[in-house]
Amino acid sequence: MDLDMAQVRAFVRAAEELHFGRAAGTLAISQQGLSKRIARLECLLGTELFQRDGNGVRLTEAGQRFLPPARQTVAAADAAVAAAVGKDRPLRIDVWGHLYAPMRTLAQVAGQTGELVLGHGRDLPSVTDALLHGDIDAAFGRVHPPLHTGLVHRLVRLEPVDAVLSADHPLAAEPALRPDQLRGSTLWAPGALDRLDFLHQFADRFDIQDRAPSVNLGLTHFLAELAQDSHRFSLLPADVPLPEVPGLCSVPLVNPTPLYAWSLLWRSGNRHPGLNSLTAACAAQAGQSRWLEYDPARDWLTEPPANAPRSKQH
Repeated sequence: MDLDMAQVRAFVRAAEELHFGRAAGTLAISQQGLSKRIARLECLLGTELFQRDGNGVRLTEAGQRFLPPARQTVAAADAAVAAAVGKDRPLRIDVWGHLYAPMRTLAQVAGQTGELVLGHGRDLPSVTDALLHGDIDAAFGRVHPPLHTGLVHRLVRLEPVDAVLSADHPLAAEPALRPDQLRGSTLWAPGALDRLDFLHQFADRFDIQDRAPSVNLGLTHFLAELAQDSHRFSLLPADVPLPEVPGLCSVPLVNPTPLYAWSLLWRSGNRHPGLNSLTAACAAQAGQSRWLEYDPARDWLTEPPANAPRSKQH
């Protein structure tokens, strides 16, 4: 029995999403086209893979048995294509943590790594899935546990973090602030804090009791809301360019300075030659721009790195 890879890939995506519309969107085909591929696969196998009902779809027992080897088949096909294409295939890379502008860092090394194709990840879980399924080769953002055992990551940059405040905040005129001076202010977060690991850990470490979630509609909207309340603050990496929002100011944090850890992430065993170029370019830029300097006496990290260079100054 010869399997059609397009049909197997359609099945895997539909099994992961359990929603034919979303699965079709990730494959850039119509929902009708995806349904036809799965129907042909079921006809070839002589069994139903999905149980369709009024509440959506779910895998049948046959579908549950078929899914693990089907995933392996798709991964093997992608690996075979990559091996055949070799250096000519662009490195597919994705980012997450978009509010903190991860492309600022990648843009500084992109010219040294060959052709890059950027994906459209939303968060670390979605990027993790894309890596494990072979949809992308690498990703860039802030890594935090739990991390899948099939993935490898490398620290690229430790970026100082500033407090962003309303200009009417009582501390707005200070030249610098200690994190504990923000107690009594409200941490304004671009979403539920339990999904924002860095902000959550900062609030716990420095005893910020007042916390309020917003909706992430982009940096300008988020900061405009922040500027309207004289008790709110948030955190942004120091090099993030601030939009022109009236009534907003940024103040450095010291004693300790929080550092935001940016990392490269990829699937163990991925041998795309562009990965070596990308990691080498990041290491060279880190040395040139002093991206990885860390002084435990004056800096704060959620998880101190074992191999970051230590220095008395940034």
